[in-house]
Amino acid sequence: MGDLGLSIKIPYICGMGMSFHIGGFRLIFAAISTYMWIMTTLFSVQYMAHAEKKKRYYFFLILTFFATTLLFLSDDLFTTFVFFEIMSIASYVCVIHDEKKTTLRAGGVYLAVAVIGGLVSLMGIFLLYDLVGTLSFGELRELCIGVYRSKDAVKLTQLYASAGCILFGFGAKAGMFPLHIWLPMAHPVAPAPASALLSGIITKTGIFGIIVLAVYVLPESIPWGLFISILGTLTMLLGGVLAIFSVDIKRTLACSSMSQLGMIILGAGLVTLLGEENALAVRGTVLHMVNHSNLKLVLFMAAGVIVMNIHKLNLNEVRGYGRKKMLLKLVFLSGALGIGGIPLFNGYISKTLLHEAVVEYAVFDGTFKVIEYLFLLTGGMTVCYMTKLFVCVFMESNEDKKLQEKYDSQKEYLTPLSAAVLVISAIVMPVFGLLSGATLNRLADSAQGFLHGGELEHSVHYFSLDNLKGGIISILIGAALYFLIVRKLFIRKNADGSSSYVNLWPSKLDLLTLIYEPVFMVALPAVFGFISRIADFALDGLLIVLRMTTHSQLKEKKAIPNGYHLAWNLGRILNKTADLCGLVTGRTRGDKDYILIIAEKQAVLRQGERVVSASSAFSFMMFAIGIMIVVIYLLVV
Repeated sequence: MGDLGLSIKIPYICGMGMSFHIGGFRLIFAAISTYMWIMTTLFSVQYMAHAEKKKRYYFFLILTFFATTLLFLSDDLFTTFVFFEIMSIASYVCVIHDEKKTTLRAGGVYLAVAVIGGLVSLMGIFLLYDLVGTLSFGELRELCIGVYRSKDAVKLTQLYASAGCILFGFGAKAGMFPLHIWLPMAHPVAPAPASALLSGIITKTGIFGIIVLAVYVLPESIPWGLFISILGTLTMLLGGVLAIFSVDIKRTLACSSMSQLGMIILGAGLVTLLGEENALAVRGTVLHMVNHSNLKLVLFMAAGVIVMNIHKLNLNEVRGYGRKKMLLKLVFLSGALGIGGIPLFNGYISKTLLHEAVVEYAVFDGTFKVIEYLFLLTGGMTVCYMTKLFVCVFMESNEDKKLQEKYDSQKEYLTPLSAAVLVISAIVMPVFGLLSGATLNRLADSAQGFLHGGELEHSVHYFSLDNLKGGIISILIGAALYFLIVRKLFIRKNADGSSSYVNLWPSKLDLLTLIYEPVFMVALPAVFGFISRIADFALDGLLIVLRMTTHSQLKEKKAIPNGYHLAWNLGRILNKTADLCGLVTGRTRGDKDYILIIAEKQAVLRQGERVVSASSAFSFMMFAIGIMIVVIYLLVV
């Protein structure tokens, strides 16, 4: 079944042209992107009211919006990549808005992952284009299936290599393990509206690329499907664990995003594994993408209300803030129930579909029973950490009694505009959950063409006992984790009788400081520096030997290249002069030829001139670009 809609082709841009498709899955996520930007921009009016450099923030917010929306509408991998890179660079400016030291470090990691991931993905796109001769989604699937079925070892190697490289860049943006390092760092430091966009929609651009690989590049590869499923499982588990340990409200939500994205990645793997019977996996993947976008919009904006009023993120400091703020409490509760997979809310619908897809494949591969248990465990962890946040912020009292009185007395914490944005966003959760047939099911019907989803053999009865059982199991696991782990281990009793939340996660287990920084900042520069020194020494030695032996220009009679008129004319004069002097002094010129000597010097001079000229041209070009950027900055800021 194809993806119905309007196709647009713009030729000649960047040599390959750009193509777009407006319809189905892509139109849905372009619409979600637009909806989320409208909501976060309206919320930003209050959130950024006292911030500096607001014009810069809004300029790059809008630029990120256009890049993200056009990415979702793209109809070939080249167009996808172009707007993926624009989106990454533009969103970086939104992440580092306050320019604090910790913010710039987090932004640097975000940018490094984006740039390195983009370059690796570009390499994969080149490999794929060289293999099949097209990047168009309309042609890519059949050609890649043909390569896969050919069993040609060389072509298969190139196909998997290209898919692996493309996965690197898009998987990093999707927060996929082990490329997730930017996600827990960038979300807490970015402004809350930007965090909502990072988590809710920008990470979905990475999922978009993973889906393209699953559906259009390796749709029949069982090893690829298993590989993606395992990465998704690891991502959802680690995200859940990190969220339970966290004592920072936005970091908890960021790790939660990692966990939920892992579920979606698992769904993408199942789309490949289930083949023509992938209807449940397709619908679950699409709908959890839709639901997660709405859920994180609500949760991050609710967290943003706390941050913009008290400028704190630590649970011990925000503890009790929302006890007497009923509107904020209900909004946050709507998001918490939705993401926890509680029946009658939207998250329950998509998680049920994903769970059923896992169960369906476990019939063919018994080892997937383990993944089913891990899926239910992750659902339980979601219930656990969302309960932890809700109880801490909205039910408990702060240990500082004066601070709690200040929190309780605060009435004007939301403008009418921000309140309306929060309420409208929160209503989506129960509406989608209660009216799933009229809302989510129709979205899935429209979107599954892009994912080449099969037809459902029977309608899904979300509230049947079998389907409710999975949700109930996760709720019970979540309750057990909360009361037996969080309340017993993660809340410490102090000497004065008070209590505080503690983060027991070992700092040494941070992948950034444990692996990535030592490898990229220490080991690789040292290794390549040593190799470069050895190569430089060897090359210098070789050149000296050659100049002294076979390539000596002073002993060889070589033709004068065209264009060396100075060497020819001046060299002839010097040769004649030397010959005349030799007649007088009795000393001969021997093999010394001033034409060759001057020609050699002239060649060296010309080479230097070319380097200087190129350097100057490059410098002037960069200077001109810099001037343009400064002018644009002055105009908008």
